[in-house]
Amino acid sequence: MLSGLVIVDKPQGWTSHDVVGRMRRLAGTRKVGHAGTLDPMATGVLVVGINKATRLLTYIVGTSKTYTATIRLGESTVTDDAEGEVTATHSAAAVTEAAVRSGVEALTGEIEQVPSSVSAIKVNGERAYARVRSGEEVTLAARPVTIHRFEVHGIRPVRDGEALDVDVTVECSSGTYIRALARDLGTALGVGGHLTALRRTQVGPYTLDQAHTLEELAEELDVLEMSQAARALMSNRELSDEETTEISFGRRIAAGVAAGTPGAATPEQPAAAFAPDGTLVALLADKGSYAKPVLVFAPDNEKHPPKQPTAEQQAGQ
Repeated sequence: MLSGLVIVDKPQGWTSHDVVGRMRRLAGTRKVGHAGTLDPMATGVLVVGINKATRLLTYIVGTSKTYTATIRLGESTVTDDAEGEVTATHSAAAVTEAAVRSGVEALTGEIEQVPSSVSAIKVNGERAYARVRSGEEVTLAARPVTIHRFEVHGIRPVRDGEALDVDVTVECSSGTYIRALARDLGTALGVGGHLTALRRTQVGPYTLDQAHTLEELAEELDVLEMSQAARALMSNRELSDEETTEISFGRRIAAGVAAGTPGAATPEQPAAAFAPDGTLVALLADKGSYAKPVLVFAPDNEKHPPKQPTAEQQAGQ
């Protein structure tokens, strides 16, 4: 059974769900999922899991992300991006480069961010964007996010100098809305702002260099094998033959690192455990002086069933 990750370069205009549907047809399986939604306007890295690799996705969702983006200062939209109706315009002609950089610096580090009102966040069981589309005014609660890097590459006047386009790179924690950064930068500068372009270049350890377009994948389905995917994603532990057998049956083994000490594996950040032949066996968490499997991928008992007792052994039982 084909299992692994596919690093897709999502095309503009496609939803992440559209990509999953396409990958189901290409991989010939219904068991396909993705690790973190990209808006239809956005392009770039969408990590897709196939079959057993869907169990890795939960550990990918929480990793940091990197984007390149263009922010337009001087225009606000209902969606905080170019897909929404313009709600206000203000001249950005007087906005200086120093002011832009100061505004970016204020939005760097640990911040409280109010997500866009048309996000997929649920409000009383209904998606926020659905409530907005029905005419309801929605204000979401602020949430902590971390902007590790917010770098300005260029500032260009547009609309006869009444607006400014700012090209940026953002490296951020999971849950960050880049269009909210565009909105908040514009608000801080007093002219409004929205996102006009967004491309995700990295999700955790997986980069745009590894990504393929859907057209390329239709020609050749390039799948990052489970062991390779896990080695890049989390800390690694090499098992002996005996440990491989024990873990494959769901039994505990000695801890790799004592629980509670730096480097110890946890259920939220487990270690990938590999058999001597390099096969991904399980994800492990250290608990006290032992390590226990969080997930088992390659049961040794499927490959090497326990030996049945001989007739002599049975007679002696």
